[in-house]
Amino acid sequence: MYEFDWSSIPGALPFLWDGMKISLEITALAVVIGIVWGTLLAMMRLSPIKAVSLFAAGYVNLFRAVPLVMVLLWFFLIVPKALEQLFGLPSGTDMRLTSAMIGFALFEAAYYSEIIRAGIQSVPKGQIGASYALGMTYSQAMRLVILPQAFRNMVPLLLTQGIILFQDTSLVYVSALADFFGAAYKVGDRDGRLVEMLLFAGLIYFVICFSASQLVKRLQKKYHPA
Repeated sequence: MYEFDWSSIPGALPFLWDGMKISLEITALAVVIGIVWGTLLAMMRLSPIKAVSLFAAGYVNLFRAVPLVMVLLWFFLIVPKALEQLFGLPSGTDMRLTSAMIGFALFEAAYYSEIIRAGIQSVPKGQIGASYALGMTYSQAMRLVILPQAFRNMVPLLLTQGIILFQDTSLVYVSALADFFGAAYKVGDRDGRLVEMLLFAGLIYFVICFSASQLVKRLQKKYHPA
């Protein structure tokens, strides 16, 4: 029978915390950029200008149709070379974190875009008509009337997507980046205690994601009471 030995965990906590910081940094940046870029994409998809709408639809459909791990590999291979040429960086500069952040942000924007588009469409159309009647332009109506109501309705869904994104950060292993999961795997492999470290990493992910999901439920009750 397998004998568990958890003695390697206390000494590895500083290294695991460094990995957790990388996971949280990627999540935070991808959420912020994903929501900002996703909002613009959602408005573009709803635009009456055909070319703009088609561009946004093509972007969203492309990123939603390919695996995230493939997108991360694309950016891992492309971004360092592009930045080396653009800023004259030394060849071989470590850009793993930057490429991972860019890949996650652009990928998640496609998913946030669909959430935000649905949120905008959930606002009664009479609201936009009333805004025009008050003399507002289209951009003023969206910024001051439609988007505040849409985001209020979307808060639980946006947080849920953030939880999924945090779980997906473990995929940065393809670029050899030591996020929390990668750090736990390295320590477990080094000490011959892979089972214990993976169980510990799973427990931490569970605690964080379960706590966040409880927050989402509370917000759902607040904004959408039964």
